[in-house]
Amino acid sequence: MFASLTTYLDSIRARDPAPRSRWEILLYPGLHAVGFHRVAHWLFVRRMFFLARFVNHLARFFTGIDIHPGATIGRHLFIDHGFTVIGETAEIGNNVTIYQCVTLGGTNPANGVPGKRHPTLSDNAIIGSGAQILGPITVGPRARVGANAVVTEDVPEGATMVGLKARSTLVPVETWLKDFIPYGTPCKEPCEPTGGTRVDELEAEVALLKAQVAALLERQGEPAEPGRGGPQRRSRS
Repeated sequence: MFASLTTYLDSIRARDPAPRSRWEILLYPGLHAVGFHRVAHWLFVRRMFFLARFVNHLARFFTGIDIHPGATIGRHLFIDHGFTVIGETAEIGNNVTIYQCVTLGGTNPANGVPGKRHPTLSDNAIIGSGAQILGPITVGPRARVGANAVVTEDVPEGATMVGLKARSTLVPVETWLKDFIPYGTPCKEPCEPTGGTRVDELEAEVALLKAQVAALLERQGEPAEPGRGGPQRRSRS
């Protein structure tokens, strides 16, 4: 048990440069929340629902993190800072990192029959602060969800999702070279891989529009002002 705890603390330290020792990590609210959840989930699967909820409420009071007792959590989950909500049917794999103010939310089935309503996070996924992942979708292994993104569709393996509604940055999976990306957002990498090309395309479109306006004015007998694509101002007599 001690070896397992040590491995868990080391996995957090590898993802967080702040702590100077394992002892500091023992004070992390995310660590306490996961520990409370292990107890609450044990009670939940044995149908002791009231006791499970009681432990859940204690955990939320002390940590600010709300994990439903029914949620399934793998090894080495790191919840940084807190203020996170994880729903009942959420499933979280191994070595997942979740930053503050994240919601793994559910959707209500139209027929009123409860079922899988919350997302599944695969191994090594990284969820940036403020992200909202909604519905019974799957976030693939090694996928990254940027800060404040809203995800309502499945995320492919290794993809990086940004925006509202979240879209893929189209970074090829084979370019994933780093072991860990803080907050799930590649700040030093372009989120729009065709940024320079896009500016060139816009300039070409502007030039084309100017040429079309000039041609239209010439057909109407009004010569365009050189270099501006618009009609020349007529001097007052």
